[in-house]
Amino acid sequence: MKILRYVALAFLFLFVGHDVMAQMKKWSKGDKAATADLIAKPSSAKVQNRAIRLGIMLPLHDVNGDGRRMVEYYRGILMACDSLKRLGISTDVYAWNLAEESSVESIISDPNASYCDIIFGPLYSKQVPQLAKFVKQHDIRLVIPFSIDAPDLMTNDNIFQVYQAPGELTNSTVRRFCDWFKDYHPVIIDCGDSTSTKGPFTSALRNMLDTRGIAYNITNLKNSSDEAFRKAFDVSKKNVVVLNTGRSPELNATFGRLSALSTENPDIHIAMFGYTEWLMYTQHQLENFYKYNVYVPSPFFTNIFSSATERLQQKYRWNFHQDMMQSLPRFALTGFDHAYFFLQGLHEYGKKFDGAAGRLSFPAVQTPLKFEQVGKGGYQNRAYMFIHYMPEHQIEALNY
Repeated sequence: MKILRYVALAFLFLFVGHDVMAQMKKWSKGDKAATADLIAKPSSAKVQNRAIRLGIMLPLHDVNGDGRRMVEYYRGILMACDSLKRLGISTDVYAWNLAEESSVESIISDPNASYCDIIFGPLYSKQVPQLAKFVKQHDIRLVIPFSIDAPDLMTNDNIFQVYQAPGELTNSTVRRFCDWFKDYHPVIIDCGDSTSTKGPFTSALRNMLDTRGIAYNITNLKNSSDEAFRKAFDVSKKNVVVLNTGRSPELNATFGRLSALSTENPDIHIAMFGYTEWLMYTQHQLENFYKYNVYVPSPFFTNIFSSATERLQQKYRWNFHQDMMQSLPRFALTGFDHAYFFLQGLHEYGKKFDGAAGRLSFPAVQTPLKFEQVGKGGYQNRAYMFIHYMPEHQIEALNY
């Protein structure tokens, strides 16, 4: 039977519960005896037939928010390694504290680094080129979990990038909007928010609607009269409302106007299309989300009511004696999904694993993954969801 093996720090994190940062400090100084033992006889067997050597190169410290978030992400990776024991997948974990000002060279000069099968990191874009060159040289898979600036992706087929750049994501969202809501009448509401960052999206959306010959109306949240506001909606079709801001105050005001409109015109059918940050408002806006048939585009979704999420939250609490951060997304769940996906893929396909759709029967807890190759270079995650709050008081994740 294969036995799950964690190296030094990883074992302490998951099973002993020692102080995290104290162990980080100890690890960063190195353990010559342990290192010598680890690199003495690296196995040359195919990755499917041995323990997968997993490297973590992220800011693992308690100095700032980046470090604390990445520690939680790392803990999620360790929980995935533990869960994979049931599939007979064993793992050796090597962790390095690659902080913002750390020397990449000093870390990759550690002999253990070149023996990794897969590395998760870095967090900071400026560290990508050197690490990308290193993994290409040693035929190591590199998973870039958060950075969106990775020019090496275009030429290096060892790289897997999880997040898309904002411009790419905007264009992808616009295309999917026009496909999904092709039979709806779009109503774009100008909310008068001078601080809004949603201009690129609404501008791209209007261009696409014009290109496809889809009629739409524009109205104003604050300045349009009730009559003018009503005329923006089509009684004969379903309407989909889009705001040009993601802020909560304007969303609240919109719900107020839609409530008055629905009361006076019960035959008008309304759905809403929002923004990822609306997921942060769910606790206070859930009933409105249900009532107005809200769709939220997002590359992730944390369903806090699912049994899988509850189990991992309990496991996290038991192992690390604290709750996950109340963040969007939950970093421990992100680490769990990333590690489970890639480790299972390496175990089943070896280094030929490309992360494409249909390769694994992987039920993501929070972050679906579906990679496509960029030209002849690396692979980028194209998985995407519309989180739909249904009037029947149900939530569905529509995967693309």
